[in-house]
Amino acid sequence: MAERSGIFDMIGPVMIGPSSSHTAGVVRIGRVANRILGDVPDTTEITFYNSFARTYEGHGSDRAILAGLMNFKTDDKRIKNALDLTKEAGLAFKFRSIGSASLYHPNSINIVASKKDKKVQVMGESRGGGVIRIKEVNGFDSNITASLHTLIIEADDIRGSIAFVADVLSHEDCNIATMTVSRRGKNDRACLILEMDSKLDDLTLKYIKKRQWVHNVLYIPDID
Repeated sequence: MAERSGIFDMIGPVMIGPSSSHTAGVVRIGRVANRILGDVPDTTEITFYNSFARTYEGHGSDRAILAGLMNFKTDDKRIKNALDLTKEAGLAFKFRSIGSASLYHPNSINIVASKKDKKVQVMGESRGGGVIRIKEVNGFDSNITASLHTLIIEADDIRGSIAFVADVLSHEDCNIATMTVSRRGKNDRACLILEMDSKLDDLTLKYIKKRQWVHNVLYIPDID
């Protein structure tokens, strides 16, 4: 069955232009990377693929991705001056472009961002109307839309781990909208990504973090 379009998909977000796919969606991808890192990066390398590789300067995607990394919203007037504002934010950046990458969505961006000793990688797709998909996080497959509350758990690949997390969330009356599981190999590190309709409280997150087989837990509220 085909997915139904919502009002957000049809009219797009409140934003600074010129394009919802080249600016608003790109800002949102940058904001996801900001949330995963936990702060504005010290350094970042940003790779634009396919259509973005040819148009990112002229259509303002360079400013948009930096604005997102500085956690600006899509309608923030500072987006137009984001290149200059990186100096004030202490954000050093480097752009790369790859014009022919047939395996990637036409509007794809890869971000590698660092803050002190922490480093994250995020691959995102801007699909139009401000709609995005985060395809990859730290080398793990994902399907994050950033329109729902998101829980990212890196853990040992052990039997019963997914059922345990799902059971914990069910006791919190939390409805799971999407689930993505990715692993580096059998009995190796795995990543469970859940999108949920409602918020999680700190006590639930702490309870999950205390499991010996859990290495990292990240909770991201919906990104407007």
